[in-house]
Amino acid sequence: MTDEADDITHHRVRRAAEQPVEQSVIARFRLPGGGDGTPGDRATVRAAERLVAELVERAGVGEWDGNEFGGGEVLLFAYGPDADALFAVAEPTLRRLPFRPASVLLRYGPALDPATPERRVEL
Repeated sequence: MTDEADDITHHRVRRAAEQPVEQSVIARFRLPGGGDGTPGDRATVRAAERLVAELVERAGVGEWDGNEFGGGEVLLFAYGPDADALFAVAEPTLRRLPFRPASVLLRYGPALDPATPERRVEL
């Protein structure tokens, strides 16, 4: 390997090590009546999402990535370098949503890595 190629390899390894591991916060709420919930249920979730997205952006702790309605529940997704910091910003708004049962999964690393630690919080 040439010195130039060796420098490029070390630069790539160093850059990969400097990038924070993406962590996630995934909230799960059971919707009344099954399916995708009522139009009012969806509006309530979307209003909460707008608020959380703004708070997360303002705090600089990651990004709110959206929702997935179906099967009588809604999943809400957020990603960033620190799942605990993300959850701290989102938790008050998530707790105010009226849908139960509800829980939040904090994932401290890549979703596809079976060794990634996780913590579940009941709301």
